[in-house]
Amino acid sequence: MDIKDEEQIIKTEYSEVMRKSYIDYAMSVIISRALPDVRDGLKPVQRRTLYDMYELGIRWDRPYRKSARIVGDTMGKYHPHGDSSIYDALVVMSQDFKKGMTLVDGHGNFGSIEGDGAAAMRYTEARLEKVTQETILADLDKDVVDFIPNFDETEKEPEVLPAKIPNLLINGSEGIAVGMATNMPPHNLSEVIEGVKAYIKKPTITTAELMEYIPGPDFPTGGIVVNKDELIDIYETGSGKIKIRGKIEYEKGKAGKGRLVITEIPYTMIGANISKFLMDVVALIDTKKTNDIVDISNQSSKEGIRIVLELRKDADVDNLKNMLLKKTKLEDTFGVNMLAVADGRPETLGLKEIIRYHVDFQREIRTRKYRNLLQKELDKKEIQEGLIKACDVIDLIIEILRGSKDVKTAKACLTQGKTEGINFKSRISKKMAEQLKFSDRQAEAILSMRLYKLIGLELEALMKEHEETLSNIENYKDILTNPRTMDRLIIKELDSYKKEYGRERRTAIENAKEVVFEEKKIEETEVMFLMDRFGYSKTVDISVYEKNRETIEAENKYIFPVMNTGRICLFTNKGQLHSIKVMDLPHGKFRDKGIPVDNVSNYSSSNELIIHVADLKTIIMQKLCFVTVKSMLKFVYGTEFDITKRSVSATNLNDDDEVLTVFPVIDEKNIVLRTRDGYFLKFPLEDIPLKKKGAVGVRGMKLTSNDIITHVYPLKNGVEQIVEVNGRKLELNKLKLARRDAKGTKIRK
Repeated sequence: MDIKDEEQIIKTEYSEVMRKSYIDYAMSVIISRALPDVRDGLKPVQRRTLYDMYELGIRWDRPYRKSARIVGDTMGKYHPHGDSSIYDALVVMSQDFKKGMTLVDGHGNFGSIEGDGAAAMRYTEARLEKVTQETILADLDKDVVDFIPNFDETEKEPEVLPAKIPNLLINGSEGIAVGMATNMPPHNLSEVIEGVKAYIKKPTITTAELMEYIPGPDFPTGGIVVNKDELIDIYETGSGKIKIRGKIEYEKGKAGKGRLVITEIPYTMIGANISKFLMDVVALIDTKKTNDIVDISNQSSKEGIRIVLELRKDADVDNLKNMLLKKTKLEDTFGVNMLAVADGRPETLGLKEIIRYHVDFQREIRTRKYRNLLQKELDKKEIQEGLIKACDVIDLIIEILRGSKDVKTAKACLTQGKTEGINFKSRISKKMAEQLKFSDRQAEAILSMRLYKLIGLELEALMKEHEETLSNIENYKDILTNPRTMDRLIIKELDSYKKEYGRERRTAIENAKEVVFEEKKIEETEVMFLMDRFGYSKTVDISVYEKNRETIEAENKYIFPVMNTGRICLFTNKGQLHSIKVMDLPHGKFRDKGIPVDNVSNYSSSNELIIHVADLKTIIMQKLCFVTVKSMLKFVYGTEFDITKRSVSATNLNDDDEVLTVFPVIDEKNIVLRTRDGYFLKFPLEDIPLKKKGAVGVRGMKLTSNDIITHVYPLKNGVEQIVEVNGRKLELNKLKLARRDAKGTKIRK
């Protein structure tokens, strides 16, 4: 057959293929990776990890197993997306400072609240928590959820786990998908259970009524939610911002001194943000925003958070508390976005909707469970009735068995009354045998019954077991046909979970006033700004500068007076202006090294070069001249740089151009441009036009191919200026005055 006959080319729009492919990819990420299912509150990687641990038999009452074994097995069977994502999920499910209820019992270094990472998976061990087995994984063997093929169709995995508690609310969730993200806070297990019970009893319950049982989130780190009145709208819509504060306590010390102790932190501070908080407090001290703190130490341990701020005598405690809340992350916002997969699609859900989905799921899994159990009890009843009936005619059955040539003949007699091929002792026995009508299942049980079952006690046990079976059948039918009975069963199980796993609320919820912090006015004084050729900067007192003038001027590139409340402007060769608050610079002895300007501004020494540094107050009163290496010039009024931003564009540049210099014009009349190839051009400064900072400027000198401007010399009338060129001195004032945009004169030896 010709290959052309087998091929079928389908022509379609490229944009249509891309659109469809991207939508497919986005939905795959949303449903199969990033978002939790509203029914069990788990993302696929979490669900697969827990199920794999269940399959491996790593139960709460059995020894720990290596995390690497769990990760490898999960990746090989269910989650082919890399080991790091699986191990990260395993670690997070074991961290009690992230989860309201840990699902995994970790053994070893599983990280800390301060951001320390977990040890490698080959060193740590894990097993399921008891609560996970009883509330998340129970009844998997009772056909309560659907099983689907894994990625290569060699295994089966549950589509969802049969969670009996609303895990989505209790543990919360966070995840970033394509074009959407979820961020759900954790809640208190006991309160959530009471809320579910209230919904079951009254399906028309409102969100406000539900919040009488679930007043708000309960973060494992404690803290205080301070916008209580806004929570109702958040739980109605499924999105909003929760304001949380850390808990600060005052402790008295010796000699009238005291200390502020932070015992609880906002949930958003866990991890590296604790170190960031400590650095922010140190910055407040260094910039003299407060003088009340004399020492800070982090005394946190496994027992809990304890960050201690030692205070000076007579410190303003209330104002300091407000400063910490206002100036650091001790008060922060938690952005709520209660997005989850519901009925196979992503949906933003309110509190009541989440509980409704959970309750519907509970009724579904219990319906499937008790249908399965009912069928098993009916099968058991059938067998039990056959055995009881067989005991009444046991002599006849023994006679049938002894007279039969094979099991098939005996079974045919028991089920259909066929007596052909069976030797009976009497015609009466044969006639009785012809009346037997056992079912196939009953006949199998009779044929496999052992003789000890004929003992009196065994017969009594059989009768008692039959009564229990009849009772179970009646009970299961009641559960399946009576919704109230099923609801009572759900509530009873929830009460048992609350009793065993419930705990007190950790996060307080209240309406707090907006923090008002009165920043102390800084006494305005003049200081000297110092910056060396490496970009290390600091300020010193004027008196210190006067005493050490010679040494300071020898060691520093930029030196000028500035007010301590002012700003320093850094112009760079990339046409950027970076602003630094003088208060952000260290102030002290002239021998102190200072700090790199990179640390207090957006300036990057790796790809920029500082070409001019000045005080903003001075710049505002000046007219600045910009000169680039490609000979573009312009004047700009300094008032255009009166800004408070950390960085702005100071000038516009053509491709492959950069700023050579920026200088203020005071009483200079002329300017000399010098090129790399030795050309000099002198022309009046008045030829340079005044432009906006966003302009490119005008050409100052015609350059030959590959030539650039290397030096700029502003000239004052009557002031002699001499430069060395090719080994001889050149008086710039004696150069012939030309016009802007000329080629200039080449100075030869």
